[in-house]
Amino acid sequence: MKIVLQIILWIACIGLGYLIYSSVNAPIEFANVKQERFQKVINSLKDIRNSQEAYKSAKGEYAKDFNSLISFVENGKYTITQQRDTSFLEFNKQFGIDMLVEKKIIDTLGFVSVKDSLFKKDTRYKTMMNVPTALKGEKFTMDATKIDKSGFSAAVFEAKVAKEVVLGDQPKDLVAREKTYINVEEVNGPDIRVGSMEEVSINGNWPPIYDKKDRN
Repeated sequence: MKIVLQIILWIACIGLGYLIYSSVNAPIEFANVKQERFQKVINSLKDIRNSQEAYKSAKGEYAKDFNSLISFVENGKYTITQQRDTSFLEFNKQFGIDMLVEKKIIDTLGFVSVKDSLFKKDTRYKTMMNVPTALKGEKFTMDATKIDKSGFSAAVFEAKVAKEVVLGDQPKDLVAREKTYINVEEVNGPDIRVGSMEEVSINGNWPPIYDKKDRN
């Protein structure tokens, strides 16, 4: 009987030790997994943002869907221009004299492929709609429109993914806590996103630490 009690106590001690270890170690492991996965997701969101900026520079608005955006990256071109000042004398009928006229002239120097400019030989733009590390092959949601700001029509876009998609295999209590963060050192809110459908902004909701590890 004494031996049985000792065995039970040893099992209880081991179980308690494991629970203590898990309670301390689980948040540390979660933080490491979170940072690694968030970095990959944010790198993809930066690719989307760069592609959207190029799209807007050419078309004056943002792409509403990934098919349009990827097609533009594949086939679009930047126009390279040069601005120069010029001046000349021109007869002014009102005053009856020659007057100096100054103008700015924009010369088109050539064109550069959007794909080569943003991605060089990397073809990752073709799959930038896919959420890295997503367990079920989830994709980013993206939309674009124009909003009124102080009487002006402004183009906006937003791309995002829910944190629970990125952390779907992690402890549910830690994921639930992660979704509530409002902190300058954390990715705030339930989503990881770039841009906004309500404000004229192309910023992401991540802290600067994720900008120090940009993709090459």
